[in-house]
Amino acid sequence: MTDFLLVRHGETEWHAENRYAGRSDVPLTARGRGQGEALGAWAAGQALDAVLSSPLSRARLTARPVATALELPLRVDERLTEVDFGRGEGLTRTEMAEAFPVELAAFLDDPVAHHLPGGEDPAAAAARAVACLTETARDLPGGRVLVVAHSTLLRLALCALLGIPLARYRAVFPALENGALTELRLHEGHEGGASLLRLNAPVATGARS
Repeated sequence: MTDFLLVRHGETEWHAENRYAGRSDVPLTARGRGQGEALGAWAAGQALDAVLSSPLSRARLTARPVATALELPLRVDERLTEVDFGRGEGLTRTEMAEAFPVELAAFLDDPVAHHLPGGEDPAAAAARAVACLTETARDLPGGRVLVVAHSTLLRLALCALLGIPLARYRAVFPALENGALTELRLHEGHEGGASLLRLNAPVATGARS
């Protein structure tokens, strides 16, 4: 088995207005940078075998304090990039309702069958994220890996690995908190599968038992 500590990057400048940040390289706020530092302080007491990150700067800057604290290389993987939200990129839900109300209503009804116009197929995004995690698990059997990525991508990956319909990712996982720990165990062997060990655990209470 391989354990993954999945972390949504720190708070960004679009967080307060709840703008959809997909491929846009949105800067962290001061609070977001602090969340990365807190993650690094927590990691100093942990046994981790690898640190992976999305290439977007908000993820890399959140992950870097962990890699530094543990003297590990920061592995950047393109497959961990956030979902491309197409015409929804940079917009709030209200602005989308004004720009493309019919498409938004379809998205809210089924965000996978009717993804945002011009955006990435969420099933394809889930597949690339799962490929990254399963490949890492094969390379590090028995390992413990921290992954810093993005809210929608991580929720889709969780659904795919736990056998939950992808279209329910927003209902089953309403939010992943910035800088919090979500622990997932990938099992080896004939049946394989995954177990969710914890969700949105603050790093202050995230010490390994």
